[in-house]
Amino acid sequence: MFEAISLLAWFAAASGAPVPAVDPLTQPIASSRAAQWLAPVPPEKIHGNSYLVGFGGMSVALIDAGAGLVLIDGALPQAAPAILANVRQLGFDPKDIKFILSTEPHFDHAGGLAALARDTGATVVASARGVEGLRLGKHAADDPQLAYGGSWPAVTRLRVMKDGEVLKLGKAAITAHATPGHTMGSMSWSWQACEGKKCKAIVFASSLNPVSADDYRFSSAAGAPFVAGFAQSYRTMEALACDILVSAHPDNAGEGRYNAAPGACRAYADRSRKALAKRLAAEKAEVAK
Repeated sequence: MFEAISLLAWFAAASGAPVPAVDPLTQPIASSRAAQWLAPVPPEKIHGNSYLVGFGGMSVALIDAGAGLVLIDGALPQAAPAILANVRQLGFDPKDIKFILSTEPHFDHAGGLAALARDTGATVVASARGVEGLRLGKHAADDPQLAYGGSWPAVTRLRVMKDGEVLKLGKAAITAHATPGHTMGSMSWSWQACEGKKCKAIVFASSLNPVSADDYRFSSAAGAPFVAGFAQSYRTMEALACDILVSAHPDNAGEGRYNAAPGACRAYADRSRKALAKRLAAEKAEVAK
């Protein structure tokens, strides 16, 4: 808890604004990985109108659409002030954020969404299953990580987007891609960013990590839809135009904050495919004992 409180103090200093003694939407979620996930790093331009405003172990992206801003993901609740401070550091006004896109209903990516939506007036956008989880502020009943427990601030200003639907704002057109597996509501996002005539396809990918609570089995009947979901996500990721990959957790996509290597999205899918196969083989071996 001391670790989380120290991070909150840093965020308050970084934002340059006073933080209420008790703000229910930014109360720290204690995690042994919080310091790693929320390691402070300066905001960074990716390409064209696209930036990173997150942390060393947690990606948050910003798109300047000309007619407003779009944020992707919100990290933990205690991260919200620092995200807004990074937006300001780039010269933008957080009040211009019109939409916040969500990759998954888990505390480490969705915890800060309620505070960010409140402080900017933005609408949070997610898949139908994602919206269910964000509205409740807790894991879905079928989530492989359900047994971990816990909750995060619920989001009230929500909009559902379907697989393949395009969000248009100003000069930006951002496509939603259902990428289930890690959760059934996981969504990835893609768009094109240009500098003059040099345009690049950017993909912000949801987590494809096949992790779960200790007693969960992907090889069970309950796990079968998730295995099928992963297979769908691999096909989706491999088919995407993908010049630059940003993953929800940067270390899942390779070294650095984003991966601009050829085939980055295909490699991202392949790493998950191998991890899932290893997991299923281990479960099979366990049953055979």
